Amino acid sequence: MSDAVAAPTGAETGASVKAAAGQRIHLDKQTPDAYRAFVQAAKAVRAAGEAAGLDRILVELVNLRVSQLNGCAYCLDVHTRAALRAGETPRRLGVLAAWRDTELFTPRERAALALAEATTHPADADAEERAYAEAREVLDDAELSAVAWAAITINAFNRVSVLSKHPVRQD
Repeated sequence: MSDAVAAPTGAETGASVKAAAGQRIHLDKQTPDAYRAFVQAAKAVRAAGEAAGLDRILVELVNLRVSQLNGCAYCLDVHTRAALRAGETPRRLGVLAAWRDTELFTPRERAALALAEATTHPADADAEERAYAEAREVLDDAELSAVAWAAITINAFNRVSVLSKHPVRQD
């Protein structure tokens, strides 16, 4: 008789991963004080955007593009609804992932989207420098700062929702 334990099969490993995923805690519920602090930071960022004169659609485009890059279904759902409420069109939302290949976005929106992407993927230093330079051409200091903070904030919320596996449910 052998004391060796058989290695799990692919099916067993997959089942274990699925079971562990079902046991995810919702970070926002587990540590509500930290989450409330995030919410307060988001309110300050929103106020900074408003004070800088950023329209709601531009901010929601940033939120959506970052959420696309991070694969956050929950945030995509929330911010798609917010963008539509703010007056964004389904057509532009449909092509947002390929915004560079369209003529549907203004120079300000393009600069904000490039900066949001660079903020989300900071390891590409050349892309970050190009995005920052482009943003400086069309955004003033307050606008650029507000866009960067919006991208930083949604990146943080994406991490919380992805790690927590927040569900997207039917209405």
